[in-house]
Amino acid sequence: MSDISFVRTDMLPEQEPPATTVGFVGWARANLFSSPLNAILSILSIVAVLFVLSVILPWAFMSSWNATSLTDCREQIAAAYGPDHHGACWAVIKDRWVQLVFGFYPPYPIDGTAHLGSPPEGAWPAYFRPIATFVLILTAVAPVLFDKLPRKMLLITAVFPFLMPWMMWGGTFWNPVGAMLGFGIGYLAYRFIAPIAGSLAGVIAAALLPIIWWLFLMGGFASTMQSIIALDIPTVNSRKFGGFTVSIFIGVVAIVGSLPLGIILALGRQSDLLIVKALCVGFIEFIRGVPLITLLFVASTLLNIFLPPGTEFDIILRVLIMVTLFASAYMAEVVRGGLAALPRGQYEAADALGLDYWKAQRLIIMPQALKISIPGIVSTFIGIFKDTTLVSIIAILDPLGLTAGIRANAQWNGIYWELFAFIAFVFFIFCFSMSRYSMYLERKLKTSH
Repeated sequence: MSDISFVRTDMLPEQEPPATTVGFVGWARANLFSSPLNAILSILSIVAVLFVLSVILPWAFMSSWNATSLTDCREQIAAAYGPDHHGACWAVIKDRWVQLVFGFYPPYPIDGTAHLGSPPEGAWPAYFRPIATFVLILTAVAPVLFDKLPRKMLLITAVFPFLMPWMMWGGTFWNPVGAMLGFGIGYLAYRFIAPIAGSLAGVIAAALLPIIWWLFLMGGFASTMQSIIALDIPTVNSRKFGGFTVSIFIGVVAIVGSLPLGIILALGRQSDLLIVKALCVGFIEFIRGVPLITLLFVASTLLNIFLPPGTEFDIILRVLIMVTLFASAYMAEVVRGGLAALPRGQYEAADALGLDYWKAQRLIIMPQALKISIPGIVSTFIGIFKDTTLVSIIAILDPLGLTAGIRANAQWNGIYWELFAFIAFVFFIFCFSMSRYSMYLERKLKTSH
């Protein structure tokens, strides 16, 4: 019987993959034209997108940037592109961008009023305070978002919640100092009382004493220190806040405040203490069952009814409290979902290591729960930032609220889409940035393969 076995002695040389399986062509074949149905749907979608772009792009780019009114804008577009062309009048953005960004915030708040034309001698640069506040926001959140930055920058993060309101509203510098002292009093109260009377008594003292300080003693402290060392800047009324300044201000405060409150509420909802659990569940379910606009109406109109006569409660401060509480209820459910997703073995491992409740939460449970909850947390942040536009309903002039005044002006009466397109674009930049950072953080913290 003859031997017909064959053993290869030479390997075939490597070849490039077929051109139809790599690059854009390969991606299109795999994702757009993988079957007859997908091919039909892809072609219809491409035609629809091209049709929309054929309408939007000429309107957006064959436009006017230098007109002084809507009539002048239309005349310039007709002269440049023909009488039948309807282009965008971006000149309204060029003319009113300062108002859309800063609202009616005084550009030179030396004496608390706006100075038109040239600034008076010695005046601060235009809109120094809101611009400096925005820079402070970026500086404060940078070490939290990116761990490669120097840890010393966290000092700026710690003082940011106290400096930001002072820079925007003004007044004496001793108000933020007094607010910081309240937290110091709470910390010292816990350190001294907890070892003597127990942790529960320490927590109650740490919460109660700062409230007493802020409500009854801080005002006298600030007045006394101001009389000794005068450090103040002009006060700006909340009704002058507006534009993207107020949207960013409310959004940042609500985002920063809602995450720790949401974590506390999520832990309280899972607590074995009946009173704590009942309070947390009741708060979360009530807030989640009421529309935000209802809470804003309560903050703007009904809240003063329950306050003593003559009490002044700043409208922006009321909105900040309501939006933060509203966001914290939703954040609590997001964090609770992350806690529920953890295997029971993680809790048992913490117990086996001999960790107490708070150390277990800080070192083992909460880092993993927050990592799982990143998409939901960022989605809640994006929702909070977009919901700041609802404040226009209670007469706070955010960008949407300002559009009504701009369109009522005789120069720009009748303009519409350009203002809303610009506002939508700015909101998209902020929200898209948060979404990209969320994806970056998920990739960075990914431990599974």
